Amino acid sequence: MQKTPKGLRLHIGIFGKRNAGKSSILNRLTGQDTSIVSDFAGTTTDPVEKPMELLPLGPVLFIDTAGIDDDSALGDKRIERSMAVIKRTDLAVIVAEPGTWSVFEDDLVHQLRRLDIPVLAVINKTDIASPTEQDIEYIKSKCDGLCLASAVDNSGFTELRRLIVETVPEEYLTTPPIVSDLVRPGGAAVLVVPIDKEAPKGRLILPQVQSIRDLLDGDSVAIVTKERELFRTLEMLKQKPDIVVTDSQAFLKVAADTPDDIPMTSFSILFARLKADLAEMVRGAMTIENLRPGDKIMIAESCTHHPITDDIGTVKIPRWLRQYVGGSLEIDHWRGHDWPQNIAEYKLIIHCGACMWNRREMLSRLISAREYNVPMTNYGLTIAFTLGIFERALGPFPEAMDVYRQMKKSGTDD
Repeated sequence: MQKTPKGLRLHIGIFGKRNAGKSSILNRLTGQDTSIVSDFAGTTTDPVEKPMELLPLGPVLFIDTAGIDDDSALGDKRIERSMAVIKRTDLAVIVAEPGTWSVFEDDLVHQLRRLDIPVLAVINKTDIASPTEQDIEYIKSKCDGLCLASAVDNSGFTELRRLIVETVPEEYLTTPPIVSDLVRPGGAAVLVVPIDKEAPKGRLILPQVQSIRDLLDGDSVAIVTKERELFRTLEMLKQKPDIVVTDSQAFLKVAADTPDDIPMTSFSILFARLKADLAEMVRGAMTIENLRPGDKIMIAESCTHHPITDDIGTVKIPRWLRQYVGGSLEIDHWRGHDWPQNIAEYKLIIHCGACMWNRREMLSRLISAREYNVPMTNYGLTIAFTLGIFERALGPFPEAMDVYRQMKKSGTDD
């Protein structure tokens, strides 16, 4: 269970003022000393993550944050890190002491509500004092649930676990398929997996593994081959597969070897649908048509791996973009959870498939980009567009194809 990828875990963020008892609440919930606890305000300085199994939900990731009222010398940076956690939170828990709920907590609820994140409140330290009935009614009116607890005498945690289970977002309980919905019952999908310099030694990467598991869960057949063996693999099959899915970097070779009557797409485009909003990212990819030499582009990658010589994000995509635009571009690279404040200056944001992240964080980034009217797309869609196989790669997705046709007909980005 500890090996369940982060992206598949329910992310539960714990927020509140300093010394409200957030870390104590986390330690009681996990049954471990996950976070350091002391009587000194500001003991937790950076977000602390704890993966665990929370029955009956399954794998979750608790994230303990620093106090958002931190006024120490490094307070601004700690607050910035804590607020960044909101963008990947599926369910928020605000911890406060009796009689201390204030405009601060109201503002926090407002920010969470703005992103449609359900909010639970925990009034901690009830072994010392009790909240007034007026406070209880007010907090209940603001949040999706309220729990009175004490980390000292271990009271209220059964109720808190019950509230967490009842408040889980619906989309978490109904995880959409990756590719199995594109395959007929009993049908087959051919997955093209290049084994090149970027392939990790001795294993497949997460999107490939998850796609295989999704096909098996859907009672479908998963056939895995390399791009050089694809033509021979298809010849060996007595029946045509329902779809061919490839690593985006092998798009041209795979498109050439896959007959036109077999749908074809990439793992990256499947993950644009799974982790983000495929239609929105199709609109973003089509703005590549309007790029001009000198435009500023952001390429964002959720992983923090060391780029190799022919890295997809730092070498290949910039090269394909420059070839398409016909000149140089100003390209910034961002990795991990860092996200610049000045995104308005970018003409386009190109994101990786975010296989390691939950959908909440990608949707938060889409919302942020939309607020500044900056289009956003992902690696696979960018590669398909610049290589001239965009329409074919969207073939398996009728709604995305409609967006493409409407924009192509209008001749502009809407």
